[in-house]
Amino acid sequence: MSRAIRKSFSDQIAEKILHTGQHYDANMSDVFFSEMDIPNPDYNLHVGSGSHGVQTAKMIEGIEAVLLNEHFDGVVLYGDTNSTLAGAVAASKLNVPVFHIEAGLRSFNMTMPEEINRIVCDHISSLLFVPTKTGIANLKNEGFENVKCHFLNGRGRSVYLSGDIMYDNSLYYASLVGSKDDVLRRYALSPNNYVLATIHRNNNTDSSERLSSIISALLEIAGSFKERIIIPLHPRTSKLLQKMLSHGLFDALLGCEYITLAAPASYLEMVELEKNAKLVMTDSGGVQKEAYYFKKPCVILRPETEWVEIVEQGVGVLADADEKRIVEGYRKMLSTDADYPAIFGDGHSADFMLRKMVEYMDS
Repeated sequence: MSRAIRKSFSDQIAEKILHTGQHYDANMSDVFFSEMDIPNPDYNLHVGSGSHGVQTAKMIEGIEAVLLNEHFDGVVLYGDTNSTLAGAVAASKLNVPVFHIEAGLRSFNMTMPEEINRIVCDHISSLLFVPTKTGIANLKNEGFENVKCHFLNGRGRSVYLSGDIMYDNSLYYASLVGSKDDVLRRYALSPNNYVLATIHRNNNTDSSERLSSIISALLEIAGSFKERIIIPLHPRTSKLLQKMLSHGLFDALLGCEYITLAAPASYLEMVELEKNAKLVMTDSGGVQKEAYYFKKPCVILRPETEWVEIVEQGVGVLADADEKRIVEGYRKMLSTDADYPAIFGDGHSADFMLRKMVEYMDS
């Protein structure tokens, strides 16, 4: 979004960036600002880790203070993190319009914190930018089409099928892959000759049974099929592996010659790993989408997904944390020859959204 503002909207939009500090590891935060050429944050709350309640409360307090100190015509929020929820609550209470990017997603799993965050944010947003037709249908089913609400000065709510801003980014940054540190060379990987796996969701990493089942499946795939697998480890996952796995399973993971436990990957490194993998296995919604962008089949390590189009298209399979289903999904996805139609927009979602924001602020 910052890149689109600088390129085409600098005379109409003045951007201020607030970083809550929800992701405070340098590999999970700082590197994304530098790699993606995002301007340094104007505000940083340095919230850090904590329970959902503690973390979100600190964010609401800090965001409210910033909003009270300056005048803003709107607050742009992304996705479904605790930062998203906090920004939506703080802004809406002060009658500052909320513009939600990646609205309308639903897993229908209310045990997921992300599901709660996205539902709350959608229902108090003035502009909802929805990446897919399924998201539009979700909002219609929740009454967004029929319920007429109004915000400050009588302004209403608008819902737009915008396409996916992350698709914009993937197209742009894919051209830069390899221009910095070559992650394939670092881990001795060859294109289309390895599986990329990521595990980070709490219900997988915090459950000994689920994490053990996923790791057992990866060991089975590596051992039986001599498949090279690289796992960039989220900091939490790295800490929990030894705690949650039995000694035997943990030792087997460390000793497997076909599995590489890698450091957290930066955004450009992930793009390179996704673009060159033969198959992706993940519990991340973002990585699911990026696998689709680069036409890579995906085994989804969750019981459901917000990106149902990927499964419906036949290029993704829901395997949950079931060892047998994961191995079967690996076999099935390797043989898929399904198409990858352009369901995430045309790569110009940011420009569309910014035009709608300008129209709203001028109205």
